Parts: sequence; C-alpha cells; structure tokens
Amino acid sequence: MANAAAKNATGGAANPKAAAKEVKAQAKAAKKAEKARKKASNDPKDMGRLRQIKRAYQVTHEHDRALPYLLLAAFLLPVAISVVLGLLWGYAFNMILAGVMTGLLAAMIVLVRRAKRATYKRYAGKTGSAEVALQMLPKKWVSTPAIAANRQQDVVHRTLGPGGLILIGEGEPGRVRQLLASEVKKHERVAYGVTVTTVIMGNKDGQVPLDKLADHIRKQPKTLQPHQITDIKQRLRALDALRPPVPVPKGPMPTSPRQVKGVRQAMRGR
Repeated sequence: MANAAAKNATGGAANPKAAAKEVKAQAKAAKKAEKARKKASNDPKDMGRLRQIKRAYQVTHEHDRALPYLLLAAFLLPVAISVVLGLLWGYAFNMILAGVMTGLLAAMIVLVRRAKRATYKRYAGKTGSAEVALQMLPKKWVSTPAIAANRQQDVVHRTLGPGGLILIGEGEPGRVRQLLASEVKKHERVAYGVTVTTVIMGNKDGQVPLDKLADHIRKQPKTLQPHQITDIKQRLRALDALRPPVPVPKGPMPTSPRQVKGVRQAMRGR
C-alpha cells in the first residue's frame, strides 16, 4: 500500500508538469500562428510602420509611375544642400546627418501627398467614392457612409463634427437634391436646433470635387462643441436603427483585388 501511495504521489507530481508543458506549447503555437496571420494580412492594424509605408508605396506606384523619381529627388536635394553647407561651414558630419533626416522627412511628405492624389484618382467616379474623402477627416469627425440611396445608386453620406451636421450627396444632381431634401427633413426632426448642411459632390458648378471634399468639410465654421456632437450622435443612432437596408454596398467599389487601406492609414498619419 505504501508503494502504491508513493506511485500515485509520483504520478500526481508528474501530471502538473506535463500540463504546464502542454499549455506552454499551445501558447507558443498560438503565438506563431498569430504572427503568420499578421504577416499575411493586408489590414494596416496588423502591419508595422515600415510595412505600412511599403504598402502605401506599392499601391501608389500603381497609379503614379513618377513616384520613385519624385521620392529620390525629395531625399537627395536636402542631402546635397547639407553636403555643400558642411564643406563651406564645417561640421560636415552633423550637416550631412541633418540633411539625411530632412531628406527622409521630405520623401515621406511627398509619399503622403502622392498617395492621397492616387487614391482619389483610383476611386473617382465610383459609387460611394465620397467615403474615401470622409476617411481623410480628423478623428473628431464621425462619418457614416451610404445612409440613404435609390435604385439609380445615387447615395447620401453623413458626417458630424465641429463644423456641424453635413450630408453629402453623390450621383445625378436632380435626383440627389431630392434625396438630400428628404434626408434633411429626417435629420432636422432628430437633431432639432441644429442646421443641416448639404454638399453635392461632383465636378460641375456648385459642386465639390472628390479631391477637395475633405478640405471643404474641414473649413466649415465651428458650430458644435464636443458635448453637442456626442448628444447628436446618440440621436442619429436611433434614426439609423429605423432605416431599411441601403440598396448599394457601402464604400467605393473596388477596382482590383489589392485594396488601399494601408494608403489611407498612412495619409492619416497612423
């Protein structure tokens, strides 16, 4: 009996060690699988900073063949100036180092601007393309794409921020105006006391082009405080909960399997 008790005690001592070893192996396998998933993912949230920059460059280069030369020029110009100043004034190493850092910053600025232009060019004329511009707005703006649409795929988007409550229409101007008028009435009933501003996106007179839409919204006079934005946002949720499904997909229609999520993140400085 004493031997059996000793054997049981030994087995009992061994089991926790085996269990701990198994748990450790499972955690290691899960970590390895997560690492592989992130490596294969195209979601910017799973990418590191360098990979986001690389992705932004790749997608932008598809629509901007001059990008490599512009980036090279943006980098080399400050470096060349710093070399000349270093030779003339002394402190060559410090000047060159400063030139390299300035060149990298200049190249990043060029990449961000060219990426922004390429994104607008890629989605111009696509249904739901206004969402691209809304994603360029600061975080203090709360945007809801495709809150209303008709069978002809005229679409109304909404954004709420310091500049007020703004409805953006895209599509055939006559139909869009009718759609906007209907949405204005609905929003005024919910967000009473708040003026609803309307914008029609397009390239005709009285319209705002896609590439200027975000700037147009940002320049609106500040009329709402943060607590007002929070209050109106809650009311709008109640309005959206009563809506039927929108007959068009939200977001711009893709033009290729490779998406531009990394570009958008880079343009917003994430």
